[in-house]
Amino acid sequence: MTKERPLNFLLTTWEGGGSVGPALTVARKLRQRGHAVRVMSDRCNRGEAEAAGARFSPWTRAPSRPDRSKDSDVFRDWEVATPPEQIQRVLDRIMTGPALAYAEDVIEELEREPADLVVSSEMLFGVMIGCEAVGQKHALLTANISLFPIPGIPPIGPGLMPAANAEDEALHAAVAQANREMEAGGLATLNVARAQLGLQPLATLGDQHLSAEHLLLGTARAFDFAPAELPPHISYVGPQLDDPAWAEPWQSPWSDEDERPLALVAFSTSFQDHVGVLQRIIDAAAGLPVRLLVTLGGTIRPDELSAHENSCLVETAPHNAVLRQTALVITHGGHGTVARSLVHRKPMLIVPHGRDQNDNAARVVARGAGLMLAAGSPAGEFAEAIRRLLTEPGFAAAARALGDKVAEEAENSPVVEELERIAAGPDAAALEAA
Repeated sequence: MTKERPLNFLLTTWEGGGSVGPALTVARKLRQRGHAVRVMSDRCNRGEAEAAGARFSPWTRAPSRPDRSKDSDVFRDWEVATPPEQIQRVLDRIMTGPALAYAEDVIEELEREPADLVVSSEMLFGVMIGCEAVGQKHALLTANISLFPIPGIPPIGPGLMPAANAEDEALHAAVAQANREMEAGGLATLNVARAQLGLQPLATLGDQHLSAEHLLLGTARAFDFAPAELPPHISYVGPQLDDPAWAEPWQSPWSDEDERPLALVAFSTSFQDHVGVLQRIIDAAAGLPVRLLVTLGGTIRPDELSAHENSCLVETAPHNAVLRQTALVITHGGHGTVARSLVHRKPMLIVPHGRDQNDNAARVVARGAGLMLAAGSPAGEFAEAIRRLLTEPGFAAAARALGDKVAEEAENSPVVEELERIAAGPDAAALEAA
């Protein structure tokens, strides 16, 4: 707080699997510092926002899911087959297609109650143009590595390693150019929305981020392929990793005397057509001396899978509690699950399905903390990867080494101090003296 008053924060996000948890973790931290905090998100997020101590307002014009089922999914990227189609889908349905609706919603909320700072998902371009149109100070918080280009970091998509030579640099440049071309349709849509709010057109989508005071990367520098220096308006604040309020308590079905290592299978809480790969993993583990806990995330029914003696299917489980008992994590590679696994120093088998998952997998594999397999891999390849991760000690050692660094950044995150500084503006000195 400043010496004079608590600050008023409005956090905006959307129900997209891992996009909500980090925002609500930050909301809880701000509330614990005594600030006033509101959250705008999909209707289904009311309960968890209020559990974090925040007041809640749903999107009304913009997409607002009533639940987390695959039937209400707005993104539905499993319906398309290629990365360009996936990118176009998220542009059309979240980032830029409904931009004016998001802008009008956030403007209306700010008219109802002003905020010292709006803190938004970097994917909600409509929130940014709404804030820009009314002169509202705003900052951006990612729930992942950056989806947009940052000098010195490989462009997102295919899971590129840092450039080691001129050939790598040419490949990075080609991927970055392809990404810009895929964003072109979204840019045109955004510029139409900007014009309706009296704003000038932009040259690239990434230029919209420059309307924000700061971009906070909600990942660990130690995890990312971080450059020696970031642009001055960007900084790392570490992963934000509270368990969601809807995660159910978990009681192990196995005896305390069962010494088989426990493997957690944790795929996306948003549907990515992953029933088949889950079944192959369950079948692969059936012949191994391992216990398999499979969390279904509310998007897959237990009767869609066939469990074996050594596997247990549950809708949800508190990952921070389960991971203390786990020897291995098998995951799609969403940032939240990967970061949480590293904080608990667990090696991973990552099975990307798209989005940023190839890039998260690349960062884990590059440090020796896990393996990556394609989603279409046969059960035999999954069995061999599980065996290696449980028996070759180098994976666990690398996960501990990387996890120590990620955990330190998570524990000592400066996210609250950064947001207080940005919100206070010229009064930031008062924060330091408070």
